[in-house]
Amino acid sequence: MKSLFHITFICFLLFSCTLSAQNNRPQEPKEPYNYTSEDVFFTNPKANNIKLAGTLTLPNAVENPPVAILITGSGAQNRNEELATHKPFLVLADYLTTKGIAVLRYDDRGVADSEGDFMTATSLDFATDVEAALNYLKTRSDINKKEIGLIGHSEGGLIAPIVASNNPDVAFIVLLAGTGIDGKGILETQTRRMGELSGAPENALAENEKLTNIIYNAVKNNEDFEAIRTEIKTELTNYRTNNPNSLYASMINEAFMEQQATAIKSKWLQTFIRTNPEDYLSKTRCPVLAINGSKDVQVLPKVNLEAIKNALNTAKNKDVTVKELEGLNHLFQTAETGMPQEYAIIEETFSPLALEIIKNWINDRF
Repeated sequence: MKSLFHITFICFLLFSCTLSAQNNRPQEPKEPYNYTSEDVFFTNPKANNIKLAGTLTLPNAVENPPVAILITGSGAQNRNEELATHKPFLVLADYLTTKGIAVLRYDDRGVADSEGDFMTATSLDFATDVEAALNYLKTRSDINKKEIGLIGHSEGGLIAPIVASNNPDVAFIVLLAGTGIDGKGILETQTRRMGELSGAPENALAENEKLTNIIYNAVKNNEDFEAIRTEIKTELTNYRTNNPNSLYASMINEAFMEQQATAIKSKWLQTFIRTNPEDYLSKTRCPVLAINGSKDVQVLPKVNLEAIKNALNTAKNKDVTVKELEGLNHLFQTAETGMPQEYAIIEETFSPLALEIIKNWINDRF
């Protein structure tokens, strides 16, 4: 049988498992828009003054509107968060702008028209890009500078509280399938859930968790990659010796162990595994909306929403709304199973119910 352990690094929080089939996308707006759309540029002084490119959309009928900065999920994304032939941030920005909320969305560093190196950056680096966007908006005279908020999807839902916890002038944050537990927990829970839906037997899932736990703990225990590699090889060798009847014992050889170490070499992935959102949510006191789909298999709703709520309680945050939305997947599409293979073949880009919840929550406060 093909080992779950062997493939566990392929489908973590990224969208590389989606299909490429092209379908009708009825929610995508077409020009001319009934609002102002402006191409903008801003620089990040904390990253060698790289220039980031984006689009600011402004409602025509609202003077100095509140504004939301959109923060993409993991993987190199353009300003529309284009993936699986969908453009969820284009749909979200269009919807909010028509409802009186300005929106700034931008290409990730090193993507499309933005400068910088995406591959060497971590969530903490991306947080400085958001701060650059925040500071840029403060220079504008056509938005309300006291009503600038953040809307982060997936990893963006981790980055938003990183920024908000260090910037008290952030007016609100919306977490779309944001993480509430550390990256180790995210990877473990999504691997198990995808395995369950794929029909993997319980004994294989349980043993897979023991082995991946060795790798994630090596990352959490060490900063230096050579130390990580050494611990992975030592502990996997010990596991093979102590569990000769393991489903995976025969495949734990030198080449395989090196493959696992190499898979964890990414600075972004190491930082993700180590980062606990609680460290930032527990210091976030602005209004927070956290929503997740009940069929999300990448950021599981119950464990993450509960952790988000508990961390915000620690912060004594007085304005917290947490909702699990029935039948929606990680992209907030109405889904059957929630598996990434469905993303591209679903016609809906963003659930109208989810869009309305976001809009109402912001407009109720601003």
